[in-house]
Amino acid sequence: MGAVGLLYVGAVLFINGLMLLKKVEPRAAGVFNLFVGTLQVITPTVLIITSGGDALTILGASGIYLFGFTYLYVGINLLGGFDSTGIGYFSLFVAIMAIGYSWANFQLLGDPAFGVIWLYWSYLWFLFFVLLGLKNEQITTYTGWVTAIEGWITAAIPAFMVLTGYWRNTNVIAIVLAVFGLVVFIALWPLTRKREPAPAEPTPSDQLGAEGRRRPRWT
Repeated sequence: MGAVGLLYVGAVLFINGLMLLKKVEPRAAGVFNLFVGTLQVITPTVLIITSGGDALTILGASGIYLFGFTYLYVGINLLGGFDSTGIGYFSLFVAIMAIGYSWANFQLLGDPAFGVIWLYWSYLWFLFFVLLGLKNEQITTYTGWVTAIEGWITAAIPAFMVLTGYWRNTNVIAIVLAVFGLVVFIALWPLTRKREPAPAEPTPSDQLGAEGRRRPRWT
């Protein structure tokens, strides 16, 4: 059941990434955030209720709330036009907790691939903190691309692989994900930074004017 919710997390991250890239209108994205946020609150609740008290199942389900609350928060903010600071600082909380869930996947749940994916999410939610909490709009384009890419790499594709029974050899998948993330996200940084316009070349009249204003050497 968790894989079904993860599939639609991929969709909402993709849409939110396009929104940051100014391809999707914010209020339109807000509606879909509410849909997925609601799903990602219902899903872990059902998983926990039906877990029979299994600690590892509850652990795995508990992390889903981090994203469910994020998307509900984003949806309400976009539709209501509220300030983004609260989402930004909640994103910092998510980024920190995601490191713990990464450790849990490596050490307790036996899924190193999702251990790497949680690190992806930690990085992305930290970007949300910088963008929305600290109001650093210079990283908007970079964050948009990272969000859209992670929608596929960390959610839609893994969810589909789990649903079709192809989520195997997780050690190999973890290595591929780690290498892909480092290469792509480092390469994106210079490509998405706005280049400052080069200073205009001085015209002959500007040069003459400058000469006219310059004091003669012999005085």
